[in-house]
Amino acid sequence: MNDSYIYVITALLPLSALMLLLQSNPYHALVIQGIVGAVAALVFAVLGAADVALTQALMGTLLAITLYAIAVRSSLVMRLGVLEDGAIKTDDESHFGQLMDDMRSIFGKHYMRLEVVPYTNMQALHRALMDKEVHATCAIRDYDNQDLVATEDEKQPYHTTTRVQRLYDIMRTELSSPATSLTYVNAPSGEEH
Repeated sequence: MNDSYIYVITALLPLSALMLLLQSNPYHALVIQGIVGAVAALVFAVLGAADVALTQALMGTLLAITLYAIAVRSSLVMRLGVLEDGAIKTDDESHFGQLMDDMRSIFGKHYMRLEVVPYTNMQALHRALMDKEVHATCAIRDYDNQDLVATEDEKQPYHTTTRVQRLYDIMRTELSSPATSLTYVNAPSGEEH
């Protein structure tokens, strides 16, 4: 009897695992994770371990993929705190809309969603950033409280502040919008709560 098909099926396991390791898109990795689990269940079934194959299919594949999908979906969100609509001036809405489109485009390349979270005032916005409710804030720049005077070509209507170094690096290198300036701040550790 020719058992060469067993070797082919068994060879699929390390091949699909290698594909999983080399995948940068988390959604593609999710699909490949399912393939790895299905191949492992198939290998166990072909080798005569039906109970292990069933356990692998149910726990190792279905449950693992479900939990991984939840983790990917919730962790790839960039929460941006902004002031409510009343704080945005009518003539600045086009700048703000363009800035949000630019940010969605940039974070989309990194498989992230941009979630805009409105706050009623600047104190609530700053507190949300420091309390780690949001990853970054974007507000109308206040030149009155700054020591330096902005020239016309330096004047940017918005100021974006982030507490996440990786997000700062992404925005610093890829955000080319003239509508905002960018700052990185260290948020206090959450151990004081």
